[in-house]
Amino acid sequence: MCGIAGWIDFERDLTEYGGTVRTMVAAMANRGPDAEAVWTGRRAALAFRRLAVIDLPGGNQPMVAEENGQVLAVLVYNGEVYNYRKVREVLAGRGHAFRTASDTEVVLRAYLEWGEDCAEHLDGMFAFGVWDPRENKLTLVRDRVGIKPLYYAQIGRGFVFGSEVKALLAHPLVDAVVDAEGLAELLSYIATPGHAIYQGVREVRAGHMLTVREGGVRERCYWSLPSREHTDDWDTTVGTVRDLLAESVSTHLVADVPLCTLLSGGIDSSAIVAFAEKALHGTRPRTFAVDFDGHTERFQEDFWHHSPDAPYAAEVARFVGTEHQPVMLRTEDLADPVVGNAAMTAQDLPRPTPDMDRSLYLLMRAVRQHSTVALMGEVADELFGGYRSFSDRKLVESDNFPWVTMGFGVAPHGMSTGLLDTSLLEKVDVPGYSARRYAEALHEVPELPGEPAEDALLRRIGYLHMTRWLPLLLTRNDRLSMAVGLEVRVPYCDHRLVEYVFNIPWRLKTRDGEEKSPLRAAATGLLPESVLRRKKSPFPITQDPGYGQVLREQFDAVVSDPNSPVRPLLDLSAATGLLGRRRPIETVGWGERRNVEMVLQLDAWLRQYRVRIEL
Repeated sequence: MCGIAGWIDFERDLTEYGGTVRTMVAAMANRGPDAEAVWTGRRAALAFRRLAVIDLPGGNQPMVAEENGQVLAVLVYNGEVYNYRKVREVLAGRGHAFRTASDTEVVLRAYLEWGEDCAEHLDGMFAFGVWDPRENKLTLVRDRVGIKPLYYAQIGRGFVFGSEVKALLAHPLVDAVVDAEGLAELLSYIATPGHAIYQGVREVRAGHMLTVREGGVRERCYWSLPSREHTDDWDTTVGTVRDLLAESVSTHLVADVPLCTLLSGGIDSSAIVAFAEKALHGTRPRTFAVDFDGHTERFQEDFWHHSPDAPYAAEVARFVGTEHQPVMLRTEDLADPVVGNAAMTAQDLPRPTPDMDRSLYLLMRAVRQHSTVALMGEVADELFGGYRSFSDRKLVESDNFPWVTMGFGVAPHGMSTGLLDTSLLEKVDVPGYSARRYAEALHEVPELPGEPAEDALLRRIGYLHMTRWLPLLLTRNDRLSMAVGLEVRVPYCDHRLVEYVFNIPWRLKTRDGEEKSPLRAAATGLLPESVLRRKKSPFPITQDPGYGQVLREQFDAVVSDPNSPVRPLLDLSAATGLLGRRRPIETVGWGERRNVEMVLQLDAWLRQYRVRIEL
């Protein structure tokens, strides 16, 4: 896992611009605390920060392939290729010689052997750029599901790219400008493929590659979610899910550094822990779980959370036999402005759930003290249909993204917008924007001829979650983990498992009357019955009233500051009215708390990034 950056220019001689790309990659220093390096050529300058995970002495980058003194290709690569040993054998059989034992060199040699088709031979999470000076060509590639990030921007006759937006903003020719469309994307909480909020900045789409030449940029899709008829019976379906998940977990355990698993006590992460224990053949897995001081004792069930995580996580740890460590968070930690700023800058954007971001950041930071790699259970809900937005008919049939519709139930312009100026929201038009994006997404859904109407409807919902919701979660996980130098792996993202589960019909995904039936059945016997039957409960949030009091104080300070950059964006009447109630901000529920937290996030973002909003 690393941070990569580069600048291609068909006009300037970049041999003298190594300092610029060094500045770009330095903006992501936390992604690679172990090493930094720069390579420059006449038309390209590439930079790299390394977090060493595989072949610690041999995987340094930028990695150069040479022959008879000629540079054939230069690679900067972020991620892990889990089948690199098999690919290496194939390449060795075709005459390629290897100097290291790293997966980095396998990626470089795969490019030399197969060119742009190399990605189809690689299984894993990756984002990389290859400069080919023989053709003055840059190739950018992103993994199938989009686990690892890769952003880019065109600047005149040049082109810059990086693992995070902050790397691009560190380039002197890229400005932090956000227009109405970017603001609508941010406030709607949609991850439109290719979009990156900032004007002129794009993201390489999952399963896509870009080829950059002097004549322009060409984009090509090498993988997308396929629709296939599911002909397996129940027992075969469960067995296949079990085998695919077990194999994926096993491959995700390869590392030359300490490794652990994040454990919430839900079925998703618990299944990962159980399969990891089997794959480790007697070695006790190490598990970590987040909790809040006093949370279990004061827990109140709300719309989302039905039970506290800690007791279930502890039960799984005892049942499986892990070396378990709870990470206890205090209210003052969550409310610490330094922590809040770290979580926001890790993502380069304000987000509607900053308290979750802060607690996840603190969990990752604590885990990094013991491990360099962590497995987590993300993506199971999107694949197996674990969210309420799969089963609530009002949401499913709303003619919009279900989670966006849910936000409209909280406020007319969407979740977290209740304290923003009405005229601003009318210009941004989140409802209209999300409706357009929804119509675009529906045209992409791979149809299955002859499929029953109900299955076709839920296939569409699954596709929307996998392509417009999941990227938000993968982005958050990558940024918050890499902000502390921790590599997070997601076994549910194995593309073979994704393809198979995506095509399981809804009647089998809810066979026993509960969500995620095939996953529960696949984990039967490996986990406690209480966890197998536990209802979905998202990432926990603190319900401490003291947190609401801190939010109130911070909000009061921002609203009272005449120089606050967020002030012109506020509905001051609503803001002063909320403060006039003289009580803590509600900590149970998703309305008032989310509105206040979004304002605080926007203020910090506008200050730090000096964002120029152009509507």
